[in-house]
Amino acid sequence: MAATEPDLEALRCMLGFGADPGRRLFISRLFTESATCPDASLSGPLVGAPCAVMLAETLIAWGARTLVFIGWCGAITATIGIGDLVVPTSAFVDEGTSPSYAAGASDPGASARLVEKLSQACAFHDIAAHTGAVWTTDAPFRETADKVRSFRARGALAVEMECSALFTLGAFRAVEVAALLVVSDDLSSFTWKPGFKDPRFARGRETAGRIVKTLSETRPL
Repeated sequence: MAATEPDLEALRCMLGFGADPGRRLFISRLFTESATCPDASLSGPLVGAPCAVMLAETLIAWGARTLVFIGWCGAITATIGIGDLVVPTSAFVDEGTSPSYAAGASDPGASARLVEKLSQACAFHDIAAHTGAVWTTDAPFRETADKVRSFRARGALAVEMECSALFTLGAFRAVEVAALLVVSDDLSSFTWKPGFKDPRFARGRETAGRIVKTLSETRPL
């Protein structure tokens, strides 16, 4: 599952879906005919927890049992920088979808097995990805300094908009879910520093695509 249109198109080429025109699925597209990864499908783009979970619920109903999400995140600690890769092990819930699946959910975890697989794929490409918690929010314009301090104190490395809901859904539906995030911007100094045009971000996105390709070619995943 790719959050953004640029990553969706890059993965479509990398994973052998170039000849598949896809089908509309809500506001996303679904590609199922890969020339190189016959057991994989690709879907996106999507924004935010409700959209991600609605798409994932449909994929699960159609037989998906392993979901890997690729997206972008904002650094809230100085230990990570623009273009770095983050493999979340868990996510702090600051969105409204998770409570519909697990009342009181606070920090759902990713599949430990998939986190290990992603870490191995990163190592294959000589990338030391950061592992740890992230903070998932529905309100990017309310990422206040107080919230950054609070979630950083709890151990969050970055902020994004989908992971906690996808991890909660994975536990609810008994499927494996993990994520690979590219750092696109920086909030660690409490002043927003966008990195969308930074060459390091472009390199990070390209590397993330290669890592997902390696993971998709793993048998069994």
